[in-house]
Formats: sequence, C-alpha cells, structure tokens
Amino acid sequence: GTVEKCIVYPTNELIKIAEKHGVRFVFFVDIGFIIKLDEFRKKFPELEKDYQAITHQVKYLSDTGHDVQLHIHPHWEDSFYNEKKLITIHRIKFDFIDSFNANFAQVEDLLLFLIHKMLNTYQPPLDELDKRIEEFENTIFLKNDAKVSMEDLYYLKMQTRITKKLLVIFQHVMNQLEVGKKNKSAVQDFKDRLFQLILKYDEVLENANNLLNTYHSVNSKKTNDTIKLLTVFSAFFLPLTFIVGIYGMNFENMPELTWEYGYFFTLGLMSFISIFIFVWFKRKRII
Repeated sequence: GTVEKCIVYPTNELIKIAEKHGVRFVFFVDIGFIIKLDEFRKKFPELEKDYQAITHQVKYLSDTGHDVQLHIHPHWEDSFYNEKKLITIHRIKFDFIDSFNANFAQVEDLLLFLIHKMLNTYQPPLDELDKRIEEFENTIFLKNDAKVSMEDLYYLKMQTRITKKLLVIFQHVMNQLEVGKKNKSAVQDFKDRLFQLILKYDEVLENANNLLNTYHSVNSKKTNDTIKLLTVFSAFFLPLTFIVGIYGMNFENMPELTWEYGYFFTLGLMSFISIFIFVWFKRKRII
C-alpha cells in the first residue's frame, strides 16, 4: 500500500479518537523508514510528498502533546528503491516468468503483465473443479452413488475453499495497488476479473456443499427404503409367528389340536391375516 493509506490515514484516525476523548497516546515512529525515505527522495522526487506527509504528522504529534518514541526495524538498512527492477518471491517455478521475452518501458507494465498471468493460472483449476462437480452429479443422480468417494468430495470442497481464500487475499492486495493514470483502467479490469473469479469459486463451493448434502440425502433414502422393506416383512410374519408360537406349545388341553379341521382352520386364519395386512398396506400406499 501507499504511505497515505498505511501510515498517514490510520494515524489521523487515532488522532481524532484521542482529541475526542481528551487523551494522549504513545506513538512509535519507525525511524529507519524515515531515514531511508529521506535518502531516496533526493534521487526520486516522487517520494518527497511521502516524506513531507510523515514528518509533518510526527511534528504535529509532538506539538499536541503525544508521546513520540523511536522504533527501529532493521530490514530498512538493506532496503532500496528502484523504478527499473521488480523482485518476485514465489515457492514454485512459474513458466510464464521464465519464458517471456517482452520488453517493458516501465516496471508498472511488467507488474501488470505478471498480475495478468497470475490471474490466468486460476482459470484451469476452476474448469477442472466444474468438470469434477458435473461428474459427481451424474454419478449420484444416475443411481451409481456407490461409486462416489466421500474423501474425494471433501477434498474437492477443501480445494475450492482454499483457492477462494487465496483469491480474497489477492483481491486485498489489488485494492492496495497504486499505479499511474495510464494503467488505472487495466488495474480496474484486473479487479473486475478477480471479482468474477471469486464469484465463480463461490458458486463451485456452493455446488460442492449441495452435492455433499445430496449424497447424504440419497444414502439416507436408501437406508430408509431398506428399513421400510424389513418393516413390511416383519408386519407380515409377526402375527403368523405368534400363531405358530401358540400352537407349538403342545399343551394337552388344546381342542384345536384334536379337531378334524384344526389344521385347515389355522391355515385359513394365517392366509386371511396376510391378505388383510397386504390390503391395508396398499390402501395406505406403503407398498
């Protein structure tokens, strides 16, 4: 960010709070930064405005009774300011950094070129995630959900969420970027494209969540159907088992055992109960 956004403006907000409540703060001023700014402004006139803004603000703090203490960050000792070089720090190799041979008039043009290439790297993963979401949907809704891996679904969701977080960080950096007038429209285009990428990744993340919920619902439905089938069988066989249990006790005083039509009567009763249960289930639309 700029000196105005990162130092001057936040400090002015703190000053307003102090004046509102009639208190005085202790401000720690990074003297190493001011010394380097003073050194570089002699070679780069555009830094004069930043130097004056900071020094005037520090003087105002001292004049209004605030306690101003010196603070030193050692990294400023090795700092430099150069309009013709751009240093990139990245953990892995990027082909677009090593392969391009274009010449740029200003370091801003090179920076915008790299931003453009970085934004392009988010599109292939997005297309791949969309493709995998579609494959999962086809697998689940075509009744082949047994082939779906929960680990793959969660991994897809996690990958989408992490990529979205990176894009949000990227967006925050872009909002702090300051360029010349001729490049402002290009930066705005990048911001718009970044916003569209975040929306698309949001959509993929929402689809992944819906897919997980659908998968759980399908599995729950299968479980419910199985339980329903077992319940129907139990409803048929429970009364029949009850009758068999009664006449299987072999008591001496059971008239039906010696009755000539006892066996056929029992078979008829069991058939009647089975038909009655079947008709009742049909009317209730259970089967």
